[in-house]
Amino acid sequence: MHVPTCDTAQQDIQSFSLALEEALRPQADYNVSHWLYVPNRYCDYRYILGTRGERPLICVGINPSTAAPNDLDNTLKSVERIALGNGYDSFIMFNVYAQRATRPDDMERSCNPCLHHENMAAFRWALEQTKTGTPAVWAAWGAIIEKRPYLTDCLKDMLQVGQELGARWFSAGARSKKGHPHHPLYLRKDSGLDPFDVAEYINSCL
Repeated sequence: MHVPTCDTAQQDIQSFSLALEEALRPQADYNVSHWLYVPNRYCDYRYILGTRGERPLICVGINPSTAAPNDLDNTLKSVERIALGNGYDSFIMFNVYAQRATRPDDMERSCNPCLHHENMAAFRWALEQTKTGTPAVWAAWGAIIEKRPYLTDCLKDMLQVGQELGARWFSAGARSKKGHPHHPLYLRKDSGLDPFDVAEYINSCL
C-alpha cells in the first residue's frame, strides 16, 4: 500500500531526462539491460516501469502503485503476459498521471504542472523506443479516469504527443458501458488487442 506523504507540488520533482540518465546506469538491485525503472528509486512518483526491447507495448494506466523491477504486482504481471502474447518483445508501463498511490482516491486533488510536464517527456521517450513499426499504446485505465477532472486534460496531451509520433492505440477486453477501456488485472492471459479510437473516446466519453 502506498499513500502519498503530501502533494507533489511540495516536493522536488526530478526531471525525466535526469531520472532516465540515472536509471540507465548499472544498478545494484536489478539488471538495467533488462529493466526500465524511472526514477530508479522508490518515491512518491514514477514515470516508467518496464522491460527493454525494440518493439514494446506501452500500457497506460492511471497512476503508479508499488511495483518495481523483480517485484511486479499482479497488474504488471498481466501487462507483461499480454504484451508478449500479442507479439511484442517488451512492455512499458506508463500512467496518465505519475503520482504513486495504491488507492486512486488518495491522488492529489490538483494537477502538478511540473510533474505532468515531465510525465509527458517520459511518454514521448517511451514512444520513441519502438524501432520497428509504429508505437503501440494500450489504453488500460478503466473507469478510474473519472476520479480527477485533470486526468482528462492529461490524456488529451498524451493524444497530441501520440499523433506527432504516429502512435496506434488499442484496448483489450470488453469496454465498460460508458466506453472506458478495460483494466489489465482481470483480463484473460490470451487477450488480444483491439483498435481504440482515443480521440473519439475523449470526445464522447469524458
